[in-house]
Amino acid sequence: MRRNSTRLRLVGALAGALLTVVATGPAAQAHPDKEPPTLGELAQRHGRYFGSATDNPELTDTAYTALLGSEFGQITPGNGQKWYATEPQQGVFDFSAGDEIVNLARANHQKVRGHTLVWHSQLPDWLTGKEWTPAELRSVLKKHIQTVVRHYRGKVFAWDVVNEAFNEDGTYRETIFYKTLGPGYIADALRWARQADPHVKLYLNDYNIEAVGPKSDAYYTLAKELKAKRVPLDGIGLQAHLALQYGYPTTLEENLRRFARLGLDTALTEVDVRMLLPATEEKLAQQADWYRDLTEACLAVRRCVGITIWDYTDKYSWIPAFFPGEGAALPWDEQLVPKPAYHAIRQALR
Repeated sequence: MRRNSTRLRLVGALAGALLTVVATGPAAQAHPDKEPPTLGELAQRHGRYFGSATDNPELTDTAYTALLGSEFGQITPGNGQKWYATEPQQGVFDFSAGDEIVNLARANHQKVRGHTLVWHSQLPDWLTGKEWTPAELRSVLKKHIQTVVRHYRGKVFAWDVVNEAFNEDGTYRETIFYKTLGPGYIADALRWARQADPHVKLYLNDYNIEAVGPKSDAYYTLAKELKAKRVPLDGIGLQAHLALQYGYPTTLEENLRRFARLGLDTALTEVDVRMLLPATEEKLAQQADWYRDLTEACLAVRRCVGITIWDYTDKYSWIPAFFPGEGAALPWDEQLVPKPAYHAIRQALR
């Protein structure tokens, strides 16, 4: 009798041990030491990238750079490759700011989008403070584009060649380049960039072109004309600087599809979703919905190649300085804590 009870206890102990093994085995543990996939890794499973812009002053913030280097698959220099930074004096080039970001990205195995070659803003005084003949400005523009593109050849996968070329009503923006050279400066810029790097993807980039409307129609018409003339153009960058008070661009996916039908890639290149401060739970929930929706729109269109947020934390957002009383535009707060928007993006990418 005692032997049987001992045997029963042994069987019970063995059964308990087996249950423990089953409960804590590979299926139950699911590699507790393994990090969850990053946004960059989740996007890569869809054949896309998920990236962030960054700027040189914040690279001294080690907590910031640790997250920047680990969470994203792509980086855009916010200011370091713009004309004022790269050619501060005529014919004198300085790539130090852009190189710092490109080198950081390369060390972290991240792709880099070049930003930007031709833009009406942040130009050096030597360029804006002089009347140029068409021949002079063409020469200056060609040299600038080709010198910068050659310097970064093989180091960036895409360039925003011309940035913000149209007004809201779809007319050409009266820039120094348009006024002196006419609308042909855009085709020339694309051709010169292609000569300097035959492999880089060439984009036109703008804001308020997420929805179908006069401004995005202007890009659609221009893109069709450029393709017909065999001008090298690979994609359209939709900046996607959105604001809750103006409503969500509900025709975003339709818009991405029509550019895809022209044989063009698209990318959401400078995403943020600002709000009137203070931020409330309700506004943050709505913001999260918008981030989810735009991520899903990109995933739904095969030729939408990726998404870049315009920096990832409210700590370094450009919004409060340019839109007083607005902010809280990014998926991480000022303490680098993920907001509902971050979780919504993850949900969409899963």
